[in-house]
Amino acid sequence: MKPDLSPTAPRSGDPLLTVRGLRIAFGGVEAVRGVTFDVRPREVFGVVGESGAGKSLTARALLGMVPRGATTSGTVLLRGSADLAAERGRRISLVPQDALSALSPVHPVGDQLAAAVRSVRRVSRREAAARAVAALERVGIPDAARRARAYPHEYSGGMRQRAVIAMATVNEPDVVVADEPTTALDEERREQVLRVLAEQREAVGAALVLVTHDLDAVRRHAGRVLVMYAGRAAELGPADEVLTRPRAPYTAGLLASLPRPDGPPRRRLPALPGSPPAPGSPGAGCAFAPRCPLAADPCRTRDPEPQLLDGRLVACHRAADVPDPIREFV
Repeated sequence: MKPDLSPTAPRSGDPLLTVRGLRIAFGGVEAVRGVTFDVRPREVFGVVGESGAGKSLTARALLGMVPRGATTSGTVLLRGSADLAAERGRRISLVPQDALSALSPVHPVGDQLAAAVRSVRRVSRREAAARAVAALERVGIPDAARRARAYPHEYSGGMRQRAVIAMATVNEPDVVVADEPTTALDEERREQVLRVLAEQREAVGAALVLVTHDLDAVRRHAGRVLVMYAGRAAELGPADEVLTRPRAPYTAGLLASLPRPDGPPRRRLPALPGSPPAPGSPGAGCAFAPRCPLAADPCRTRDPEPQLLDGRLVACHRAADVPDPIREFV
């Protein structure tokens, strides 16, 4: 019997999102392989992993936005409803990676936000426009009434990202999914966007699913974190524990590759050897075994089942052997 996820989840409130055994395949090649987790009211839930881990596909599945040609199985429920497309924009929304492509170049930003309001609410055009301006004000757009009449190309990169956050929160959804929202932004703008996301989550009372490569952002903002590798969950648990005392070798390797304030100056950072497997080709054993310094015979022949260890879920045969501290793991 596979373990329940409830020991790692906040105790208050029923799950907003319930994901069980999610699988996504293209032409028989599985890109997401049996992912299971819950997202609870008002929590920040981080999803991390290397490129190709399946985290963005998993995030899109939460909104019913799996690409055409994909086949899916498993269960994704939002407050018990499986009709995710009908809930999109109303109870769940997306902050995309590329703000410029998410906004229409031929309509003013305020009109686009007002259209998002009228798509789910029976309000007048005047009321929708007022809600749009208020949403822009909430995310810190200066002179919001005037900026609402401007086009996306007239916004800076940071302002465009704020605008898509405004669009994602204008209808006060239950869940906001942010898919790599700080990609291509400099450090200052990255911090601004993360702060705005945190403020808007609090303002509208939403849960936030933060999909990112930025482990430090997850450590600072998330209550729980899902670490993905090769389409599977490698580790799931409280962020402050998973990202300081990991039990999955993959998580340990990611963390050991980060710069440390107490590390020696000008030291070349270690890196995980090799590359993630191509989707559909992880082999019979653990997908991480070819890159793992702890790999043993069971790792190469049997895919590990998730197990509860130290208050988190870990899919690893050698979870108990991950060193602490991890700085010399790689």
